[in-house]
Amino acid sequence: MNIMKSIGVEKVTLNIGVGAPGDKLDKAMKLLKSISGLTPISTSSTKRIPTWGVRPKLPIACKVTVRGKKAETLLQNLLHALDNKISKRKFDATGNFSFGIEEYINIPSVNYDPSIGVIGLEVAVTLKRPGFRIKRRATKKRKIPARHCITSQEAIAYVKEKYGLKLEEDE
Repeated sequence: MNIMKSIGVEKVTLNIGVGAPGDKLDKAMKLLKSISGLTPISTSSTKRIPTWGVRPKLPIACKVTVRGKKAETLLQNLLHALDNKISKRKFDATGNFSFGIEEYINIPSVNYDPSIGVIGLEVAVTLKRPGFRIKRRATKKRKIPARHCITSQEAIAYVKEKYGLKLEEDE
């Protein structure tokens, strides 16, 4: 196999949207710190939605991005929380995938914390190939050719082989 066609995990992004600043947001940030070991950042709203009490620049969610070997081990634990089963619909056309975890206590490496309560979270996984840096580098940026992009079938095959993923049948 061509080494330039090998697939790897670029990053795993954990996200919790609470909809309002205050105690819920603090609990969500504490949870993300306990799961990832990294300091999360809060994200702010961009639009005004009066019925929900949301105004621009109001912190309503938090996220943390994990990269490298730590991302791979975290992804293994997160998939184990779903019994290594996700739907084929969770994969997009560029090979990335995302899924939700209803309760963080399903994650094997995380213990229940009464001060946090029970919160769910969203997980987004970005896959990469060697050479993907050309689209983000400072000089001579280039597009990635279609033959080098990751398809959803390649992503599914990679996750099946590396993490023992089973696909749920969609109805």
